[in-house]
Amino acid sequence: MEDFTAGTISSQPTRKQLTLGGEWDARVHKLVSDFGAEYSPELIEEMIVAALRMAREKMSVADLKLISRSMKEMRYAAKIFAGYQAFRKVGIFGSARAAQDSPEAKVAEEFGRQMVAHDFMIITGGGDGIMGAVQRGAGRDMSFGLNIRLPFEQRANETIDGDKKLINFNYFFTRKLNFVKETHAAALFPGGFGTLDESFEVLTLMQTGKARIIPVVLLDKPGGDYWETWMKFLTQHLYKIGFISEDDFYFFKIIHDVEAAVKEITGFYRIYHSARWVGEKLVIRIGHSLTASAVATLNDKFADVLQRGSIVQSKALPQEKNEPEIRTLPRLVLTPHRRSFGRFRQLIDAINRAECTRSLEGSALSRP
Repeated sequence: MEDFTAGTISSQPTRKQLTLGGEWDARVHKLVSDFGAEYSPELIEEMIVAALRMAREKMSVADLKLISRSMKEMRYAAKIFAGYQAFRKVGIFGSARAAQDSPEAKVAEEFGRQMVAHDFMIITGGGDGIMGAVQRGAGRDMSFGLNIRLPFEQRANETIDGDKKLINFNYFFTRKLNFVKETHAAALFPGGFGTLDESFEVLTLMQTGKARIIPVVLLDKPGGDYWETWMKFLTQHLYKIGFISEDDFYFFKIIHDVEAAVKEITGFYRIYHSARWVGEKLVIRIGHSLTASAVATLNDKFADVLQRGSIVQSKALPQEKNEPEIRTLPRLVLTPHRRSFGRFRQLIDAINRAECTRSLEGSALSRP
C-alpha cells in the first residue's frame, strides 16, 4: 500500500522508541509477540506505549474519548479500504444540497460513469446532491461513501446505503484524512463551506509537501462560473498579497468538460506511477524507461528544483524493498529542495510528455 504522504514525513524516528522503562517495554514487546502481530509489530508496540503513557498523564475523559474514538474510526476505515488497494480511486467533493436533476448533478453523474469505465473507484461523502449523483453514475460496486454523522441534512444516498463500503465517521478530521489518504485524484464540484474546506485541505497538503501530489480537477455545470469566481479571489487577493505563489496554481485545473476532466486524471498516470522519499532523495516510479535525451531535457528544465546532483534514471533502491509489487518499475531519482511543490507537479507533467524507450501503445501501467 502506498503511503499517502509519499514518505515526506522525514522527522520520525526510524527505529521504535519504547519509553516506559526496561521491564514495561519488555512486557509490551512480549504481549505483542504472543498475540501474533506479524506485520510491523514495532508500530503496534508504539501505539500501546502511547496509550499507557496517557494513563499516567491523567488526561481528561473528553480527550481520552476523542483519541479512542478517532483511533477506532481510523482502524475500521483502513480495514475496509484494505481490500481494494488494486484500484486507484478518485475523491469527489460537492454540495449535498444540489437537486438530483440539476445541471451540476448531471455532470457529476456522467463523471462517475466515465471514471469507473477507466477502472477507477469513486469516493464521496456518501450523501445526496453531487455525492449521490456521482455514485449513481459509478454504481454501488465501485463506490465508497465516507458519511459524517450530523444532527441534520446528511444521510446516506440510496446507491451506497447499506453497502459495506459505507463508512460512518463522527469526526470531520478523520473523514478528511481518509479522503486524502485513499485518493489518487480529486474532482471538485460547486458546494458550500464543507466543499471549500475539503478543497483547500487537499491543496494545502500538496502545497506543504504533506501529501502525495495528485491531479485535481474543478468541474461545474455547462456555462457555470463557480470556480472562475473562486479563482478571482485567489488571484486578486491571495496571490497579489503574496500569500500564495504562482507555482501553487499548477495543483489544479478548471475544466468544463467531463471527457477533458477524465483525460486529465488518467493522463496523470500515463507514465508517472508514484513517488516516495528515501532520505533526501525523491524516487519517482515510472511505467516505462525514458530516453537519455528525455532525461537530459528534464534536467535542463527543472535545474531549479534540484538541491544538488541531477535527475538520474535508476532501478529500485534497496530501501524500497517493502514494495515488491512495483520493484521492476524504472525510477527517476533526484535530490530536490523541499519547497515549491507546484514545480513537482510540473515535473510530473513533463515526465508524462517525455519520450519513452518503447511505445506506450497497448500497454497498461501497474496500479498502486
